[in-house]
Amino acid sequence: MFGIRNKMTLKSALQDLRETTLGAISGLLAKLAYLGSLRRREGGYLHWGMTLVHGEEASNRALKAAHTEVLSAVLRTPISDLVDDLRESSQSSRKSADAYVEGMRQQFSDLLPSPEDAASARHLNSVLVALSSLEKTQKRATPSASLPPQPPAR
Repeated sequence: MFGIRNKMTLKSALQDLRETTLGAISGLLAKLAYLGSLRRREGGYLHWGMTLVHGEEASNRALKAAHTEVLSAVLRTPISDLVDDLRESSQSSRKSADAYVEGMRQQFSDLLPSPEDAASARHLNSVLVALSSLEKTQKRATPSASLPPQPPAR
């Protein structure tokens, strides 16, 4: 009618979070660590951009829902796939995979959207312990590239 139309589509806070913020993060474990980093000690989440656009209540609901979704995805993912995901997640953080998983273990309580969920806590703990152990084993099993090749045994 007036010749100018706004083609902006309105997204829910959760859709915005999934597509924009989490879409820019490589790796499930990196997404989980990121969402954990937004948790406040007193409860809820702090993401100033989401709060500015969607309001505090909608942002908190979306962040908790996304946090729960990502944790569920991590817990459903086979450990062999999580080993690859750990390498992808750690690479973007410029940390070794071993240091990355240890950092996650140190912020363990923040990784849980609901601290009362004992089953998820035990499951996630076992996943992180397994990833840490696999990374340490892999490091010991991988020969150093700086060592010269050994001559064949005779």
